[in-house]
Amino acid sequence: MAHQGAVVLAIVTLLCIFINMSTTYADEQQWCVADPKASVDDLQKALNWACGVGGADCSPIQPNQPCFDPNTVADHASYAFNSYWQVNKKKGGICSFEGTAQLVSTDPNKL
Repeated sequence: MAHQGAVVLAIVTLLCIFINMSTTYADEQQWCVADPKASVDDLQKALNWACGVGGADCSPIQPNQPCFDPNTVADHASYAFNSYWQVNKKKGGICSFEGTAQLVSTDPNKL
């Protein structure tokens, strides 16, 4: 009887590890970035929301901070969008920002 319980526990543990690895792998391989088709005005509005009400950590894209350059609305929006999404995706947050964002599977830092 104890042997069966140990086998069941081992199977459940392996399933949990597999599910966690699958979820983690899928989540870690996506970034929320500015859609290149979005207008600068729309990106700025979405950036303002993300850094304000959205609660994204936008301190690194402020002047004299490590992610300020390149100093474009699209680059700052990509940073803010991804900051918001990485924190909120498991709470139901989406990568949309009123159509100004998109999910990508290539790390934008490697482009």
